[in-house]
Amino acid sequence: MTNNQLTWMIGGSQGTGVDSSALLFGRACTLGGLYGYGNREYYSNIKGEHSYFMVRVHQKIIHSPLSKPDLLATFDAETVIRHALSVNVDGGIIYNSELSNVKLTDIPTLEHRVLEDLVTYLDNNKLEHSVNGILEASRRNGVHIYAIPYGDLLKEAASTLGEPKLSNLTRMMNTMAVAASFGLLEFDLSVLDSAISRTFHGKSKIIQLNMTVGKSAYDYVKGKYASGFQYKLKKVQTEEKRVFLQGNQATALGKLVGGCRVQTYYPISPASDESDYLEANQILKINPRRLSDSSNVEKTTYLEKNGGSVLVLQTEDETAAITAAIGAALSGARSSTSTSGPGFCLMVEGMGWAGINEVPVVITYYQRGGPSTGMPTRQEQGDLRFALHAGQGEFPRIILASGDQRECFYDAVHSFNYAERYQLPVIHLIDKTLANSTATYPMFDLSGIRIDRGAITNGENLNNLSSGDKTYKRFLFTEDGISPRTLLGTKGGVFWNTGDEHDEYGHITEDPVVRVRMMDKRMKKLETIDHEVPIQERLTLHGNEESDVTIVSWGSPKGAIIDAMDALNDENIHVNFLQIRMINPLPSENIISVLSRAKKTIGIEMNYSAQLAGWIRESTGIAIDHHVVKYNGRPISQDEVCDSIKKLVKYDAPKRLVLTHGT
Repeated sequence: MTNNQLTWMIGGSQGTGVDSSALLFGRACTLGGLYGYGNREYYSNIKGEHSYFMVRVHQKIIHSPLSKPDLLATFDAETVIRHALSVNVDGGIIYNSELSNVKLTDIPTLEHRVLEDLVTYLDNNKLEHSVNGILEASRRNGVHIYAIPYGDLLKEAASTLGEPKLSNLTRMMNTMAVAASFGLLEFDLSVLDSAISRTFHGKSKIIQLNMTVGKSAYDYVKGKYASGFQYKLKKVQTEEKRVFLQGNQATALGKLVGGCRVQTYYPISPASDESDYLEANQILKINPRRLSDSSNVEKTTYLEKNGGSVLVLQTEDETAAITAAIGAALSGARSSTSTSGPGFCLMVEGMGWAGINEVPVVITYYQRGGPSTGMPTRQEQGDLRFALHAGQGEFPRIILASGDQRECFYDAVHSFNYAERYQLPVIHLIDKTLANSTATYPMFDLSGIRIDRGAITNGENLNNLSSGDKTYKRFLFTEDGISPRTLLGTKGGVFWNTGDEHDEYGHITEDPVVRVRMMDKRMKKLETIDHEVPIQERLTLHGNEESDVTIVSWGSPKGAIIDAMDALNDENIHVNFLQIRMINPLPSENIISVLSRAKKTIGIEMNYSAQLAGWIRESTGIAIDHHVVKYNGRPISQDEVCDSIKKLVKYDAPKRLVLTHGT
């Protein structure tokens, strides 16, 4: 018997409630005292194509998916056909008994390559090309098959509810699949009811319908099948307050808590979800227990009194989005824009303007598969070099890369503080896996949140050498590269902005001496950042610092690496993990210190060319020994990392390993 450790998968055509059912499953597990991690995979069209959602459940915090499910919950034929052969031995498949005779050729959305592979497999095993054939192959592989008469159960529920139109209930088959899963797992039905109530809050009729159809499936499966299935979920009592959320939601909440007042965007996957969430939750009420006492920290803010309140502006394109955010920043609002690779291409000129004018603006950059439109809804970390170098000429920028949902939240706050303190663009680099995956965490602690607005000056402390003189120097030469800034409308604080090189006042100049001094002033900020930002906000060394093997990575692979380290420890394989969080300016001295102690170094990235490893070599002179890369658009899993590390540690493995798992 395996208690409270499970990987569960549900799938279906996009638009049939796959996401909502997976979130319902994960929310119920969270309410039942368990931790969950969910990964969402979907096509770039809106409806029709196949999507699936894997939710991993455990009694401890988990950070990544596993490659194969233990329980596959289906309510359509395509999900059975695509995923049944990937279910673990002794796992289970829940399916609609009415679909047993559906043929592979009846599924128009199966790619030709997938269809060919399945036909070859079934022919080799002398099985028919149908759902029945796939299920028989799974049964031979040691998987348990559970047939459910969805139609009959819906009719019974319709009779109980007095619902004359059965069609009004068929859209709830996804809820039935969730409930059937919990029946098989013998999980407390009352927890599912609580999750339904929260999911459909304020919609009493929908809540009642879902509870009724859910109970019918739960009772049927628990009564007929549950005793023979080895996986069980048991409710765990806990007083810990927890949150179950996606990365884009965590980022949005971090922006609210961090004092964001203006968010601009043009719709693009997967970035749009963040702005949609902000638009639906524009006012966030919180009560931080304390803010920093630093003299340059905003102490009496709307944040402290009432929480966060943000204006969300959808613009006509990404060029307008970045320039609108810049305009808001000049006026004194903490502002950001959110986009993905193709949108960032259009933002580059505006970002350069912000760079030369030292405007504090945050760009939340959700990476996805490229080049060009590439794979708009699939995972990749291929834009690191672009983020580092995008723009005409050179100007300082901070690049901050989050590794999980918790970091997305706190890094959103850091991004605004860095932008205003150092007066430059900050790129908060996230990726599709982080954006769309869900995870359970203890409630985020707000007590240490602070709002650092940097060197803002006002009319009272401006230098007025003589009446009538415009003496305020917006771009004053300073030792640390940071000049006192005023907000638009400040009395006596008039300054000029231009896309051209300028003097201290902002007037256009091509004077070679001023040009050198102004370039040096701007670039000096990178040294200032390098000296001032605490190292714990720039990198993290996980594990024993004396380990002979050091893994180096960034972004969402963090979760799979952290989980793999625990599993490897059980096999007496000990590694540590250097997670790079601030990619520019890179904390080179600290990286050299860690890597020079390792006997073997392994870079893990989700791009073709190991871009971070290249940036580290360029900045430190240290070449990473081995590269583990993945770029097929699917997330990296714990077991993939485990298998790769074992090969590289125990055997004479090649310098480059390419991971290819994914459906």
